[in-house]
Amino acid sequence: MDETTALREAVRGLLAKRSEPRTAVETRLGYDHELWSVLTGQIGVAALAVPERYGGVGATLAESCVVLHELGRTLTPCPLFGSAVLAAQALLATGDTDACARLLPGIAEGSRIAALAWSGPEGNWSPEQPAVQADGSTLTGTASYVLDGDLADVLLVAARTGEGTGLFEVDTAAARVRREHTPSLDPARRLATVDLAGVPARRLDRGDYTPCLRHVRDVALVALAAEQAGAAERALEATVEYSLQRHQFGRPIGGFQALKHRMADAFVRLEEARSAVHAAVRSAVDDAAELPLDAAVAKVVCSEALRHIAAEMIQLHGGIAITWEHDAHLYFRRAHGSAQLFGDPDAHVAALAVCGVPGGGV
Repeated sequence: MDETTALREAVRGLLAKRSEPRTAVETRLGYDHELWSVLTGQIGVAALAVPERYGGVGATLAESCVVLHELGRTLTPCPLFGSAVLAAQALLATGDTDACARLLPGIAEGSRIAALAWSGPEGNWSPEQPAVQADGSTLTGTASYVLDGDLADVLLVAARTGEGTGLFEVDTAAARVRREHTPSLDPARRLATVDLAGVPARRLDRGDYTPCLRHVRDVALVALAAEQAGAAERALEATVEYSLQRHQFGRPIGGFQALKHRMADAFVRLEEARSAVHAAVRSAVDDAAELPLDAAVAKVVCSEALRHIAAEMIQLHGGIAITWEHDAHLYFRRAHGSAQLFGDPDAHVAALAVCGVPGGGV
């Protein structure tokens, strides 16, 4: 058994026993702290993409995507994506070794939660036009859709400066920092609004951070696509299982030709999503030049695949799918919520056209 397979089986086995998304989202934290402690303390999921010199494992984004795929399958709410992937990669991109040495060890062990405040209410996550304005070392503005922003111990803020974009560290206990949990369509994805009213901050990058922020967004798209593919995989599995259990006219509904065609089409979309994630992860690890294109393709393909499969899950489960007692509606919520995260898919289709992909590549 190779290390990737062992990691996947360890995470899947733990989540099968311990993950209860509907219960976790009702807690104050919005996730199961004990489960998070096991994931970070025994499996080390938050340390995977952090270099060894900063207390991490020194693996690649590929290993983090394996974990995110499994978290996506079970819709497990936890701070891995926002803290150990998005914020940690943003911090590493600054090249500030002192800040990395000070902040990353806690992020890697899971004892500190980090958040990256960036987008405005329009939700486009523009590297050139972040929501917050910097006046020297003072930040003013309101960032929306901040992953785990109300829970974070470490708050990083992308802000407009005179020479472009900068990345700043903000003290979460500062007097003029207001953080508020923002309820959303997807209850298993904790988002927050962060309001800064003339808050002092420490700049971490050296010069214009815009190219680095573009790279961070590409990495985030790949990680999100891996999570979406995991959710689509489990949604299809659950639908096939149900179609073999539910009977009409004396036979399982999965035996009807029309339903076979629909599930076959869903499987094709799942395979497309898996292929897109594989290509994007490979580019993230080995080919930075291809990453912007492959990341955009993965976001578009995986968003469409999950939305289609989640809709089929609702349709083919019938009335039970729209009750709170069944998980089908949670996959539907995740499908539509994640499609808008880090930019609407239509914006990524437009980006693909700029890259010379006919028809946006979709």
